[in-house]
Amino acid sequence: MTGSRAVAQGAINSKIDLYLGYPMTPATALMNELASHQIANNFLAFQPESEIGGINQAIGASFAGAKTMIGTSGGGFDLITEALSLQGQTEIPLVIYLASRPGPSTGIPTYSTQADLDVALRAGHGEFPRILIAPGDPIEAVEKTNEAFYLAQKFNALSIILTDKHLAESEFSSDKKPNKVLEIKSNRKFPGNAIVKANSYEHDKFGNTAESPELTKQNADARIKKYNQIKKECNKFEMIKIYNNLHSKNIIISWGSNKTAVLDAIEGLDCKFIHVLYIKPMSDKIKDEMQKAKKIILIENNSTGQLGRIIREKTGLKIKEENRILKYDGRPFLSDELRNEIEKRLK
Repeated sequence: MTGSRAVAQGAINSKIDLYLGYPMTPATALMNELASHQIANNFLAFQPESEIGGINQAIGASFAGAKTMIGTSGGGFDLITEALSLQGQTEIPLVIYLASRPGPSTGIPTYSTQADLDVALRAGHGEFPRILIAPGDPIEAVEKTNEAFYLAQKFNALSIILTDKHLAESEFSSDKKPNKVLEIKSNRKFPGNAIVKANSYEHDKFGNTAESPELTKQNADARIKKYNQIKKECNKFEMIKIYNNLHSKNIIISWGSNKTAVLDAIEGLDCKFIHVLYIKPMSDKIKDEMQKAKKIILIENNSTGQLGRIIREKTGLKIKEENRILKYDGRPFLSDELRNEIEKRLK
């Protein structure tokens, strides 16, 4: 199974109604996969006229009650940024699939990278909740896509599923099956059943535009409270996974599609591997594990160690520069070269 097929299966398991995507490598593989299954599973896969048109159509369809997902890559995600904030203000649930590719600009569009973590976390003006999940293999992609739909609908929130070309287009085999499918329920009213307003402006509980300082603060506080509720709910899921020697004082931290190469590379070594699945919210267990560690090694497929910076922001703990293994030539890690680099840092 490829990562794209897995995300498609997770969306189908979640009873998706509408998928919108403008062709952009490596996200296009998901659109093709979903398009081939739309009739049998009674949903629509549609190519809009642009990424901007797509996300606004997605928010409109979701407002009307459809379980909606859009997919894009690098430059396309840049184009949809303004509408992320529209989601944050209107609180209309939305799932976004972001398949990273090397940039900036066109970069090398048919190769792989993990350089879009920062933009996935920060894109959009103002302050509003979001969920960011990065599966590491197709089994996780099935599960985490289902969780992304569940959280978006339960909290009327923005869920982002972050992958890359390596996961999206590589073929994997597994002796495991995904967890039981979560039932997706919505807790909001829909047009046709009630009078429903959605407003991009700050508004009162009826959806009417408002500018009072009291209401502005009240709504901002409500968005923060919602994020805290989301974080509590996420603790029900696997936010991180720990592999190898669970008692080791040497920790390797990585995320996304690096998972399988790391697992091959560390076989027989004195270390534990923390694979981060939920990047926002981030598990408090990461700090607990890091505080007990003797040595921490960071592995990322980008040039600046973006996850490492986020961990420092959330925990106050910095991973030493000499213990960062970063690859950013557009290619994924190879397990043998990775093992050599890990062994050097474990000495």
